[in-house]
Amino acid sequence: MSSAAHKMKVLSLYKQLLRESQKFSSYNFRNYALRRVRDAFRENKALTDSSKIQSEMDYARKNLEIIKRQALISQMFRADKLVIEK
Repeated sequence: MSSAAHKMKVLSLYKQLLRESQKFSSYNFRNYALRRVRDAFRENKALTDSSKIQSEMDYARKNLEIIKRQALISQMFRADKLVIEK
């Protein structure tokens, strides 16, 4: 697969992870998820090995499913907004 195709898939996955992380109703969970996504992608920015990139992409997809599930659950059991959010 070409480098441009890899970059497009990685960028698409990154955007999906950020979008889903924004859906957490809890301020703390939302910020934690966003920070972890950004840090993980920054940490792996310099990867060049195709197999390592693929394994990291698989790991990110699994985490995307977890984030989707947890964001849905957090919306079902909303709590009052924190003072920092108002």
